[in-house]
Amino acid sequence: MKQEQNSLVLYGKRKLKWIQNNIPPLEKDEILIKTIAGAISIGAELPQYMESDFTDKSPIYPKETGYESYGEIIKIGDNVKSLNLGDRVVAFYGHKDFGVIKEYKAIPVPKDIHYSYALLTILSCDSSKGVLKLKPKESDRVIVSGMGTIGLLTLYFLKQKVKVQHVDVIEPNTSRGKLAKLLGADSVINYGSACPRNHYDYGLECSGHNDAFNILQKSLTKEGSICILSDGNKERFELQPEFYEKELKIVGSSDGWDYKKHSEWFINEVRNDTKLNKIFEKKIKKEELISCFEDIAEGKINPLKVLVEY
Repeated sequence: MKQEQNSLVLYGKRKLKWIQNNIPPLEKDEILIKTIAGAISIGAELPQYMESDFTDKSPIYPKETGYESYGEIIKIGDNVKSLNLGDRVVAFYGHKDFGVIKEYKAIPVPKDIHYSYALLTILSCDSSKGVLKLKPKESDRVIVSGMGTIGLLTLYFLKQKVKVQHVDVIEPNTSRGKLAKLLGADSVINYGSACPRNHYDYGLECSGHNDAFNILQKSLTKEGSICILSDGNKERFELQPEFYEKELKIVGSSDGWDYKKHSEWFINEVRNDTKLNKIFEKKIKKEELISCFEDIAEGKINPLKVLVEY
């Protein structure tokens, strides 16, 4: 008997629809995952939904949605050796009730780790890659703009792994600023004029807004470095006179450095730490995905991140 897969597909601006397909036979190096939970990564997915993504001026439809998934392996190909039936994994197949992926792409997760933490390992690895590119020392002063999910996970990595002693953040939203303080921010700067100039050795741009990028350039010391971790899908970034005057360096960072290796650290770190769970400000069932996207687009809700249960 053929097994069916339900996938959430975008057919145009604000046009989401569930479609049904038969799951093809597994290749020898593939696994079949039954989804237990997923997530809406609002910073990446909403611009696609709204057709406002600067990096995708002429979108081609239909378009698959989502990329963070957690589930249980229910079938394995003949050559799969590192994974077994019943194992829990994180993967990148998005808003689907079943996923078929290559063995090497699955990120194993212990069964005693709640799926909300497991799902965060992907964006945590993405944010950590930017920090590792800058290579700050414990004694350096670092500033992070934007306390969305990427910004908060960047702050967490700076404090918990790299042990940077002084990290300030720029965030006008009060509740997000409070969460940043909970995760170790030394101070929360609510508006640009309050940010000290020529003060920080490194900056990480996680807001997606040009105003914040401008503030970072002003706040860095001579020959300081900025890593752009935001997707660049909201606004165009502009170099300021300070970039040239202070001979600043700018690096980009995309995706993670090594998801499996990073997850070993991250999962162990969060095992007895409940603070990061607060990033998921809304929890829904998969049947509510379409209405949730619409509510976010209309400004009825503004969650940091949405946890989706299957």
